[in-house]
Amino acid sequence: MSFKSLPSRTIHDTGIQYLAFYPNGYGASIVQHPYSYGNSSGLWELAVIKGTEGEWNICYETPITNDVLGHLSENEVDEILTQIEAL
Repeated sequence: MSFKSLPSRTIHDTGIQYLAFYPNGYGASIVQHPYSYGNSSGLWELAVIKGTEGEWNICYETPITNDVLGHLSENEVDEILTQIEAL
């Protein structure tokens, strides 16, 4: 399933954010806005998050990354979401 099937919201007036949450407590914030890594090339930035839809924070301590991941294609985002779901 593509991340683009997730609910989205507008951020930074012209940007978009998708949020994914999994039963393991992890999730992802996927963004494309004027300040995101890769936006100028139509690419995506992803942060691994921990929490719930009501309250979450970026998680900098996972085997996937210790920072945000930028310059991602749609396929790369979907692959990383599969990894996050498996944590």
